[in-house]
Amino acid sequence: MNLSLLEDLPALQAGSPASRTALVLHGGGGPRTVAPVVGHLAATMHACAPTHPGWEGTARPDSIASVAQLAAAYLARLREQEERDVVLIGSSIGGWVALEMAVQAAAADDRYAGVIGAVVVIDGVGAVVDGEPVADFFALDARGLAEAAWHHPERGYVDPAGLTDEQRATQRANGRAIAAVAGRSMSDPTLLGRLGAVDVPALVVWGESDRIVTPAHGRAVARAIPGARFVEVPEAGHLPHLEAPDATWAAIDPFLAELRI
Repeated sequence: MNLSLLEDLPALQAGSPASRTALVLHGGGGPRTVAPVVGHLAATMHACAPTHPGWEGTARPDSIASVAQLAAAYLARLREQEERDVVLIGSSIGGWVALEMAVQAAAADDRYAGVIGAVVVIDGVGAVVDGEPVADFFALDARGLAEAAWHHPERGYVDPAGLTDEQRATQRANGRAIAAVAGRSMSDPTLLGRLGAVDVPALVVWGESDRIVTPAHGRAVARAIPGARFVEVPEAGHLPHLEAPDATWAAIDPFLAELRI
C-alpha cells in the first residue's frame, strides 16, 4: 500500500487542526465539488478533502484499482496519523468510499477501533438496489449529465465548447480514473449486504431530483445501515450541497451537533 503517495496528494483543508477531523471525500467531478463542504465545516471541525489518486492529474498506483482498495488506503493513513473519531463525509463516489471505509473498519477487529466516529453519505453511488440502477454516467453527454444530476439543469450545464484544452484533458483523465476505480457501472453488488456491519452513527442525505441515483436508492441504503437516518433535500439533484446548500446544512448540522454532545 503506497501510503506515501496518499500523503503527497493535494488536499483542501480548513479549520483548526486541534478540532475533530472531517475527511471529505469527493465524487467523480473532483475536489472542487466538495470545496463548499470543507468551507462550511471549518467553523467547528478540521475538514480535509484529499484529491483521490488519478483525479486532477495526480498519479494512481496499480495498488489502487477499486473503491475497496482506495478505502483501505485512506483507513491505513488515518490509523498511521493516529486519528480518532473521524467523521467521513462523502459525495457520490466519495459516499461509496466512506461506506466502504466504515464497513472495513468494523470488520477489522481492534485494528481500526475508534478511528471512524460517524458517516455522512450525500447521494452516494456504489450499492446495487433492485429496480433503482445507477445511471450510465459514461453514456451521458454534458447536457444529459446536467439533466440527470441537477434539479435545475441549466445551473449544472457546462458547455464543452467553452472549455480550455487543459480542462478537457482533466475531464478525460478524471473519467479514466472513475472507470479504473469505480468501474463503468459505479457499483458493487456486495456492498448493500455488507452495510449491516456499520457500527457508527450514519446520516444519508439525498437530493429529491437526483436521477444519477434516485432517492429510492438512497432510502434502501439507509435501511441497510443499522440506525441510519435518511433526509431528502428538496429542489436538489445529485449535488445538494451545491444546488441547495442551506437545506443540506439544515440536514447535516444537527447530526454533527449531536456527535459533539
